[in-house]
Amino acid sequence: MPPKKAQKLTPFSVYIRWRPLPEEPGSTEIKKTQSSASDGHSVSLSLPDASGPSSSRGARSWTSAPSFTKVFEADNNNRGVYEDVVSQTFPKIMAGKTCNFFAYGHTGSGKTHTIVGYDHEDPQQVGLCLSAAKELFQKIDELNGSTESNDNDQKLAVGLRMYEVRKKSAFDLLNGHTECFVREGPDGKIHVRGETETLEDGKVRVKPIRVVPCWTFEELRTVLEKGLDLRATGTSTVHDKSSRTHAVFELEIVNQALVEARDAVIERQAELVPHGKFATDVYIDENSKKYIQGSDGKYITNPDYTVNQERIDAAEATKREYEERVELAEAKVQETFTTSQHPCLGGKFVFVDLAGSEYYDQKSSASAAGSKQTAEEKQEGRQINSDLFALKEVIRARSSNQTRIPFRSSPLTMVLREHFLGSESGFSAMILTVSPAADQYAATMNTVKYGNLVAMAGGP
Repeated sequence: MPPKKAQKLTPFSVYIRWRPLPEEPGSTEIKKTQSSASDGHSVSLSLPDASGPSSSRGARSWTSAPSFTKVFEADNNNRGVYEDVVSQTFPKIMAGKTCNFFAYGHTGSGKTHTIVGYDHEDPQQVGLCLSAAKELFQKIDELNGSTESNDNDQKLAVGLRMYEVRKKSAFDLLNGHTECFVREGPDGKIHVRGETETLEDGKVRVKPIRVVPCWTFEELRTVLEKGLDLRATGTSTVHDKSSRTHAVFELEIVNQALVEARDAVIERQAELVPHGKFATDVYIDENSKKYIQGSDGKYITNPDYTVNQERIDAAEATKREYEERVELAEAKVQETFTTSQHPCLGGKFVFVDLAGSEYYDQKSSASAAGSKQTAEEKQEGRQINSDLFALKEVIRARSSNQTRIPFRSSPLTMVLREHFLGSESGFSAMILTVSPAADQYAATMNTVKYGNLVAMAGGP
């Protein structure tokens, strides 16, 4: 049998994946056809007849542009999707690049099945994330075996980071579901960090999302499964175990030297905080003594006090000393990449299981299923809707080379900023998971419409 011909990858490819028709009495199937052209696949959707479900009355047939890279039918298993979508991106990962994969669709359409899978033992059904991890370990094990040096600092591993984005926060799934806050720092970078910890000697540490370095595939699978147990679920218009969050799974090629260098940055930053605060306090104290309140209540210069500039300068000098320690630690992180024996260090897979997109349907709130949602859950639905819109706009802005990319539009796009920027010479893809059931026609058509817009925005 001749080898499978690799697909031509666009900067942002979009795939469709049909799930099987539910085995329920009376289930009817959407009429769907697809056609191929030189620039991609298109799909046409329509209801089987005009007497379809009441939620879809008045729905018209719709045909997409030829914008999709491939359409996976219901009999395609996870292994086939992995080989067509993920496996061929390994040359980029092994060159130290970033590749992003999103699963988008309404609840129950197969997003989590695609990204994570529910059977972690069956090689045909295991999700894309674990399949990528297994192949990644095979490749780095080969590199570790061929490494000339016996230096354990250079031995490669896979760093696993797992968190979910809910409302305005991120929750660390590898650190007890700790709430982390999404902030843009003065350096222009997005930081996702937990609560402030006060340590000895006045040091203040704010830990970022935890990265667990795993040295075997079995270790990574165990860690990932424990993190999955902490994922939040809630009521949706489809079922009672809906994913209420966007879950992000990152697989990064690391070594011990990189892990230790990044930990050192956190420690140096903790040491800087009290000295930075002291310098600020000294400056405020000295300058507040410079003024006094006159008889008329207005502040005037205090003729009896001279600002102690030496005290201010001494505090600033100490602050600068600790700032330089932070800079040296950050430089050490960069040095680990230049001194690594392998160019794949820092190569990263990012898998995103997006929250269910059924929340677009505001009419659902009047349905029996929608009535199960609380006011808080409806607010979450609006946030999910906003996140998914922001994601599309970021993709569109990047593809059209706009000077301003609206990463700040939502917490989701803020946390994904680094991955998008890191994938400029890598690859990104979205898998639309859709149901062929006629009673899901509106949700399915809206999913495909969203993907069609993303595909046209992210293409060449």
